[in-house]
Amino acid sequence: MRSAKFGARLRKLAETSDNNRKTKYECPRCGKRKVARKGYAIWKCKSCDSVYAGGAYSLKTETGEIALRLTRSYESA
Repeated sequence: MRSAKFGARLRKLAETSDNNRKTKYECPRCGKRKVARKGYAIWKCKSCDSVYAGGAYSLKTETGEIALRLTRSYESA
């Protein structure tokens, strides 16, 4: 009997999250592509040594982008 954990869809999802985790992201502070994952949701720029809190597998998440947009709109009002 086959289990869902061995399905192709789950393997593809695991591969994309693993690739997102391993890629270098652009630093919001210095602009260089040197931000790497240091731990669960902890990201650090190797160039300017800035530390960021982000998503578990990517620096910016959809929820974080929405929250940033909302805070900017509240600040301007």
